[in-house]
Amino acid sequence: MRRIGVTTLAGAVSHLGIPFCVLAPLISAALVNSARAQTDPPAGLPPVMLPAVTVTSTSPVSGATTDWNYGSFAFVNGAFVPVTVVDKREINMNPTYTLGDILFTQPGITSSTFAPGASRPIIRGLDGPRVKVTESGLDAMDVSTLGEDHGVPIDPLSTQRIEVIRGPAALRYGSRAIGGVVNAENNRIPIELKEDGYRIGIQGAVSSVDGGVEGLATVDARKDGFSAHADSFYRSAYNYMIPGGGYQNNSFVTTNGQSMGLSYSTDRGYIGTALVRFASHYGIPGGEEAQLLTNIDMEQVKWLTKGEFRPSSGLVEAVRLWTGVSWYRHAERGLAHEEEAEELGPGQHTHGTFQSQAFEGRLEVQHVPFGTRIGTARGALGIQMNYDNIDTTGEAREFIAPARTFSVASYLFEELEIAPKTRVQAAGRIEYVRVNGYAADFPPSNLPPPDELSTTFAQRTFVPVNFSLGLLQDIPWDMTARVTAQYVERAPTALELYSKGSHHASGTFDIGNPNLGTEGAASFEIGLSRSKGDFRIDASAYYTRFRGFIYKQLTGITCDEEFASCGAPDGEFDQVVYRQRDANFYGAEVKAQYDIGPLARGIWGIEGQYDFVHATFSDGTYVPRMPPHRLGGGLYWGDENWSARANFLHAFAQNDVAAFEPTTPGYNLLNAQLSYNRTFGFVGMNKVGMTVGVSATNLLDENIRNSASFKSQEVVLPGRNLRGFVKITF
Repeated sequence: MRRIGVTTLAGAVSHLGIPFCVLAPLISAALVNSARAQTDPPAGLPPVMLPAVTVTSTSPVSGATTDWNYGSFAFVNGAFVPVTVVDKREINMNPTYTLGDILFTQPGITSSTFAPGASRPIIRGLDGPRVKVTESGLDAMDVSTLGEDHGVPIDPLSTQRIEVIRGPAALRYGSRAIGGVVNAENNRIPIELKEDGYRIGIQGAVSSVDGGVEGLATVDARKDGFSAHADSFYRSAYNYMIPGGGYQNNSFVTTNGQSMGLSYSTDRGYIGTALVRFASHYGIPGGEEAQLLTNIDMEQVKWLTKGEFRPSSGLVEAVRLWTGVSWYRHAERGLAHEEEAEELGPGQHTHGTFQSQAFEGRLEVQHVPFGTRIGTARGALGIQMNYDNIDTTGEAREFIAPARTFSVASYLFEELEIAPKTRVQAAGRIEYVRVNGYAADFPPSNLPPPDELSTTFAQRTFVPVNFSLGLLQDIPWDMTARVTAQYVERAPTALELYSKGSHHASGTFDIGNPNLGTEGAASFEIGLSRSKGDFRIDASAYYTRFRGFIYKQLTGITCDEEFASCGAPDGEFDQVVYRQRDANFYGAEVKAQYDIGPLARGIWGIEGQYDFVHATFSDGTYVPRMPPHRLGGGLYWGDENWSARANFLHAFAQNDVAAFEPTTPGYNLLNAQLSYNRTFGFVGMNKVGMTVGVSATNLLDENIRNSASFKSQEVVLPGRNLRGFVKITF
């Protein structure tokens, strides 16, 4: 395949008009065909759209829906903001181990790719404490925001659907969702079965690039209003191969998990609970961490509860409840560092541990719709409480001492239907946050003296305030226009305030700032979408102005274990400090599909995508670790049984970098997928179905380096990979 000329396209794509020009044939074709029926396929063909699925995370007031299609993207109807949805079919076809990596090619989203077992999502260039990861609406309750090496204890194998929410809907989840929410939906609290019966699912997969194997078994059953669920999964992979031959050393990962859930449903609602366990053991590739075989061994146990009650009369339409309790621990292990070798001896040693006990509770009360002079109003009031108790031992305590975070908040959503084609949404949230920890007294130069740092107990309190206003307007050609404005504040985390030393697994020496203030962001966004018919599109452009943006800056200084060593040449750890400055972000995201017509008893079509984010501080210098411009497209085809597609994504070189940050070259990513689905008969009242498929990723065997990663120069993403999977349900 001939490669796209980076030099030629880079200048063109830097102008916002070009992506729309690239998609102009799709738009023109849609307008030419706008007069014909858009919801029905040509005569004699199977339906293009599969049954609609409700997107649960978009709003506590009104839901949104999406219809699956044969392409790479889902298009959501009825949302005030752009929403990314990845269904179970897409999850099954992806040879990835984390939520972040499954979302890596979606417009506006990438991931940290720090390790195969630790890759958090990055939304519009925002990551870490600005992106909240939830499981069925409840916080992951982990320590993944304390370091890029820390994995999220939610595995895609146990996930039925991934929803990524940007903008105002994030107010429902807290100020730590200033960049967005990644919600992994599953049936571990079982509420899906509506009639008595059972459902069993078994699936497995193998992959070539890392010798990976995986398996999942699920059981769901319902009887007289009681429902039960159980699942168990396992996956294992060796060090993965990289382009040109060889392996990425220390990139292995092994993961397993189990859950059991029970619920009781009536015509007025339900109450359910689940016990969930997740365990993972993975290596940290790149640099000295790979040389010392640094690895993380983690385990989490969660107890989750969810319920809903719908009164038959009165002013309340629904009451919803979520609670979660988590016990989390991971050990950071590896060979001894040079200065420790004589004392510790050979073999693996536990250098430190992170432990967390966390709680989250959320209650929402939705009032019945009522009429006003200008339209029908729907609304919900919510309260939320979070508590996180972080403890450390060994060398992890040198990185951050024990810390406690408590927050309580109240939020309100109101939607007003001014006309059948016009809706307005307003939302507000006020939050109280208290962060306790131990602050170190670093000198302004971040260099010794003193050789020994003193620490003192510190307590900071913050009151973030958030509000938003959005307009959703149906316009001709079955399209919807949206406009959103919001102001969001975020309290700094314990890590940003109180980190104070070397972190072995991440290879950094982190220096927190106990004087950080609240981070604020004012955003404005416009969008255009069409979710049904032969032509589907979702396009957004946004601008965000941050007041006091908190960021992690490389200083160019290296350190060894102790602060006294900072400034020495060729130290083991790169020094990073937390700083705060005003910043401006702007960008755009476009995805589109067009079902061209019938082909071999099926339907074929084309799709395209483009996204970029540009982020600078107030003095014009660049914000660190931003993803590059990306432009891509593909072909898809499907019928009643078969589904096939191929996609090409070009990422441009990232030369807009911060101080002490390397540039990264562009790359071309070519993926292809083929699957077959068939129903064979019945076992009792259940259909027996089977899906088999094969997916190929990085077919060009390109060297892919992620500009948003701290390890962009040390870690190459996996080379060419073939993955086969099979799933049986009955």
